[in-house]
Amino acid sequence: MKQAGPARILIVDDHEDNVELLRARLEARGYLTTSATDGQNALDAVALEAPDLILLDVMMPRVDGIEVARRIKRDATLPFIPIIMQTALDSTEHKVEGLDAGADDYITKPINFAELEARVRSLLRIKALQEEVEAQKRELSRMNDQLLRLSLTDALTELDNRRNLQERLQEMYEHSARLNEPLAVVMTDIDKFKSVNDTYGHHAGDEVLKQIAKLLKGEAREIDRVGRFGGEEFMMLLPGTPVEDAVQFAERVRAATEA
Repeated sequence: MKQAGPARILIVDDHEDNVELLRARLEARGYLTTSATDGQNALDAVALEAPDLILLDVMMPRVDGIEVARRIKRDATLPFIPIIMQTALDSTEHKVEGLDAGADDYITKPINFAELEARVRSLLRIKALQEEVEAQKRELSRMNDQLLRLSLTDALTELDNRRNLQERLQEMYEHSARLNEPLAVVMTDIDKFKSVNDTYGHHAGDEVLKQIAKLLKGEAREIDRVGRFGGEEFMMLLPGTPVEDAVQFAERVRAATEA
């Protein structure tokens, strides 16, 4: 999110006198300003660093203000940038064309500065509200992703939980049957685990489970799924693995645990 501070306004006008007059008035109100003398320069400036608001002249060489507004609003990589079009052509037709191109407001020349300042403040408030809504959406999406992950993950070992394993097993089985490919399922549990809990306590037992989980993940391939089936039982789903290779995998896991 953009850091708090004075809003930065891009002034786009091919008349230097207009730019300097607008700059003086806006900076006197505490805004930061940059400027561009034609439409292409404005597009280049926006691509380099998106301003908080654009004060955009309509009639300019190379690329006019209508096309500038259209390109900015069409660019999905840019944040919401309010655009105030300024023109000496006070006709409904020109206003409609500018608004259709994506302008958010219109002001006619000669500019009434009290009106301009009110429109700038209004659009900056709208921008701030929209940024707040977008931030809330991102946070909600992050929380939903986290809740989904928690619902599919064993909290202690951070492996797939039983529900997730069963869903992945069903998917892999259907895929294996459809393509006539092998699928191996390896089940394992920890011998004498109850005695660990009884002798050293459940905290020690939890540490054993976490270490075994780490070992299993280390032995598995990227495409394999490893999960805690329940208690001290673990399940590994090995797609594309014939039974003899699954036996070798299980022995490798056993030997690594023994070591």
